[in-house]
Amino acid sequence: CNNTSYVSPLVDNETQEGRSKGGQLSLGRTASGPQESSRRAWLSSLGVVGALGPAAVANGRQSNAGDLQVYSDFVTTASGLQFKDAKLGGGDKVAAPGDRVVFLWEGYTIGYFGRPFQKSNGPQGGAFAEDDPAYTRYVLGSGGVIQGLEEGLTGMREGAVRQLIIPAGPLGYPPTDPNHTTVGPAPNTFSGMRALNFVLENTENIDKTILINVKVARIDKPGEKGNAKR
Repeated sequence: CNNTSYVSPLVDNETQEGRSKGGQLSLGRTASGPQESSRRAWLSSLGVVGALGPAAVANGRQSNAGDLQVYSDFVTTASGLQFKDAKLGGGDKVAAPGDRVVFLWEGYTIGYFGRPFQKSNGPQGGAFAEDDPAYTRYVLGSGGVIQGLEEGLTGMREGAVRQLIIPAGPLGYPPTDPNHTTVGPAPNTFSGMRALNFVLENTENIDKTILINVKVARIDKPGEKGNAKR
């Protein structure tokens, strides 16, 4: 089969407490989809081989529509969001509602063959450039991103990297906004939008869980430079 691989610049063998298990996202594919062993290895590299067993991991389907996979080294919140800190970050600022958060992100349809719908190719070192288009800027609590990301960003510090496993439903993308212009984040390429919407709009009983990796570059508290009034 043809092997495709993508090295995540956000999750890259961090040595901090709670680091992810490597950053090499490797996925072997055949004409009908990835091989089971390759897919399980890819998910294992993220630390997210789930509790439903090989069949669910291999074909992107759940045994029952109501089942949600629980990933062993992720923390599950009351809402159903699962998260794992790959890097804890530093500084005194902790993201809270009303703060303007500047971040990089990448996304995968982890429940359906692990296909990327957003890749982060932004700068990973050096000085932060305020006008760099690679970064997303968002005021927490303003309702402009999916609830899973809203919750996941809350409590992060500058420089932190967090992995978020977001199930379909209240935490995910709403079906009433297919272009993700009202509730983002939206993929920045046509192919990414197509990959995401293929899963979200699929009428078959497939697992629509997504994985978002997010890195916080900057936090502006209300009244600080860069935090525009709403």
